[in-house]
Amino acid sequence: QVQLVESGGGSVQAGGSLRLSCLGSGVAYRPYCMGWFRQGPGKGREGLATIGTGGNTRYAQSVEGRFTISRDNAKNTLYLQINNVGPEDTAIYYCATSNWRRECPYWDFREADFAYWGQGTQVTVSS
Repeated sequence: QVQLVESGGGSVQAGGSLRLSCLGSGVAYRPYCMGWFRQGPGKGREGLATIGTGGNTRYAQSVEGRFTISRDNAKNTLYLQINNVGPEDTAIYYCATSNWRRECPYWDFREADFAYWGQGTQVTVSS
């Protein structure tokens, strides 16, 4: 199977930056299409960014310019750089991976396109 473990969350002041990491492991893990999602208090889960095996990226309009998704396939690690954080970024952040797609879908971010999910890491922004 596949295990995904997020790290890098915590408390951060508004205007600051942080980088989340997601380590993939397991016999079935492969560097397929991966993505970051988040769920804020009282909100549904929203897709933020995806990255294909070769590095092609897509971003939700709401975060483009502030968030950067990247990956190091040699380290089985996915990253999300978040700059200029604000209260709206307070959420649990999840990484997810497809179990067959190398290139990520071009349509809107859908949870159903990702077979495996991490447990999430909490990000809390204070003013």
